[in-house]
Amino acid sequence: MEHLVRVQNERDRQILAWLRGQVGDATLAAAAQAWVGPGKPYVSRLCRRLGVRPPSPMRVDGARATAHVEVGERHLAVIRQILARPRSEASQAG
Repeated sequence: MEHLVRVQNERDRQILAWLRGQVGDATLAAAAQAWVGPGKPYVSRLCRRLGVRPPSPMRVDGARATAHVEVGERHLAVIRQILARPRSEASQAG
């Protein structure tokens, strides 16, 4: 299918595979061949044309997201403690 669609990176490859599963090769090929612009169409352009939105790469499951937030909060608490120290105490610790 990459002979009909402009694939520039691994993310494009993944979206193309997902798109093939969503709409099928025949529909995807027809949309790519209907492209009137220069060169091959981008994967994102075909998604818009077909009215589908690819899954976001930033989505993470809730447990992992919560763990990341907790780690970040712990680090920020330590940073705040360091910044709250008097200047003479902070220079002795470092």
